[in-house]
Amino acid sequence: MLTRYPIPLIIISVCLIQLCSSAANYKLEGELKQWHRVTLTFDGPVSGEEASINPFLDYRLEVSFSNGDQFYSVPGYFAADGNAAETRARGGNKWRVHFMPDAVGEWTFEVLFKTGSEIAISKDKAVGQRVSFNATTGSFVVAPSDKSAPDTRSKGKLAYVGKRYLQFQGNGEYYLKSGPDSPENLLAYKDFDDTLSHNPDKQFLKDWAPHLQDWNEGDPTWQSGKGKALIGAMNYLGSQRMNVVYFLTMNIIGDGQDVWPYTDYDERYRFDCSKLDQWEIVFSHMDRQGIVLHVVTQETENDHLLDEGELGVQRKLYYRELIARFAHHPAIIWNLGEESTNTPRQQMAFADYFKSTDPYQHPTALHTHSDAWEKHYRPMLGHEGLDVLSFQTRDHLKVIHQQTVKWTRLSQAAGHTWTMFIDEPGMAWQGVEPDSLIPNNQAAMRKYALWGNLMAGGAGVEWYFGYELPHSDLNCEDWRSRENMWAYSRYALEFFKTHLPFHQMKPDGQLTSSERDYVLAKEGDVYAIYYPEWEHNLVDLREHTGTYSVSWFNPRTGDGPHTGEKLRELYPRRRVASLDTLESGGCANIGHAPYDHHEDWVVILQRLNE
Repeated sequence: MLTRYPIPLIIISVCLIQLCSSAANYKLEGELKQWHRVTLTFDGPVSGEEASINPFLDYRLEVSFSNGDQFYSVPGYFAADGNAAETRARGGNKWRVHFMPDAVGEWTFEVLFKTGSEIAISKDKAVGQRVSFNATTGSFVVAPSDKSAPDTRSKGKLAYVGKRYLQFQGNGEYYLKSGPDSPENLLAYKDFDDTLSHNPDKQFLKDWAPHLQDWNEGDPTWQSGKGKALIGAMNYLGSQRMNVVYFLTMNIIGDGQDVWPYTDYDERYRFDCSKLDQWEIVFSHMDRQGIVLHVVTQETENDHLLDEGELGVQRKLYYRELIARFAHHPAIIWNLGEESTNTPRQQMAFADYFKSTDPYQHPTALHTHSDAWEKHYRPMLGHEGLDVLSFQTRDHLKVIHQQTVKWTRLSQAAGHTWTMFIDEPGMAWQGVEPDSLIPNNQAAMRKYALWGNLMAGGAGVEWYFGYELPHSDLNCEDWRSRENMWAYSRYALEFFKTHLPFHQMKPDGQLTSSERDYVLAKEGDVYAIYYPEWEHNLVDLREHTGTYSVSWFNPRTGDGPHTGEKLRELYPRRRVASLDTLESGGCANIGHAPYDHHEDWVVILQRLNE
């Protein structure tokens, strides 16, 4: 006998089934906290890396997240079995999106999931056929972050804010950087699945064994202990308080030929799910160590590989996959290319695509040859898609200060101020020399690259290792090889953050009688004067009133800043001729360097409250 139910009851039953189905077809994971990774994994159609309907190109997963006025449309990706880092799975029914909530409270979401030819890179949400868990909705509540420095999640998203410095949106800290620019093929790591050297004459795969000692119990691994050495390397950088790493995500036909996100060296449309999941494990540990991800998407040898240098299907898909998998990290910089030879028109198109696809609008950077600055940078002045100049020099280290000042001012005049990074200073064969090479060029790098950039209002340096030296740009596996350089960098960054209102200061070439020093000034309030080599000169305070304290900082040891009185107490047997105070209204000689008279020093003039 057929049992008949009233129509309203049938409707209620169908609705309950739909609600149960909607609740059952996704999994919510992660720490539900501000600036942390929140992951939604959906049960959807079974597919695979080599499926006839390409799961990377012919499906489009996008999830809209809302909290009051806050709205983000976040791209997702095919995640194989959802645990590919461990299982090495190439297929499955898991589809995933990572989200970084920037506010506490309740967030709601709604899913767009469609299929169609090349739909992943379409900007038209109306195209395609709805499939599976499309229109799924849900909500979750986000609490404040419980992390502390150096974890980037304690600081919030690193953002371009229209000024000379990037800024963390959680705590308002302005970002100054230092860290390794080498090895560029950081991700050529034997413990990553399907990672190999394509060219038998270029064997630069790494096991990072020197840093195995730096792995700590409780740190992440995969596949029964893989990954320890590279995780340890990030621990080491964190212990040195370095806060950025520069690395390529694709070097096909490049110098190393050992890093790519695809399923094969010759593939351009399908991605290696397990390898990229393992990259994510390392990147997440970098967050914990306070290390910004400087993601370099191509190098000069392959910058015309995708779509012959244009913004076509291959390039859009590559960028989209990087964004879908990694844009949730709070501190990430997208670099359009190392030593880029793409035309400014192409570079602007790349930058605009990142800005239109990355829901968080992470900063975009461009790195190019020092002899191509005018050709590549000047046409991009004022273009709102580009936020950072990843500035390269070769042997002309002494131009760094002047060029940092020049391009900062040009970009300010054009209405879109660039953040000025120095990346890859020095000749390609040399870079910054290792500690073991005595004598080495680290003093020159400290004076003219590091302090030259910072005293010009620049935002810091990443150190390149020359290809003719031990632990080079392609074969380095031991960051201890430049430990002295990490120390010099740490002293400089801590000095700026602790003792100067640097984000309110500007370069001032008129304060002293010297043409060889660097001056950074908050006019009438505080002045920092860096002497690459100490020399007697006059400080001109005729236009100001008040009394200024005089203190000294040693950029070689991190000692100070100390007043003349404190220096005489610390070094009673040395002749300390520094003034304790300086009266405005005229020109005055501030005295001698405390010791090491032919070395570099920093003098701070601080106006005293009267």
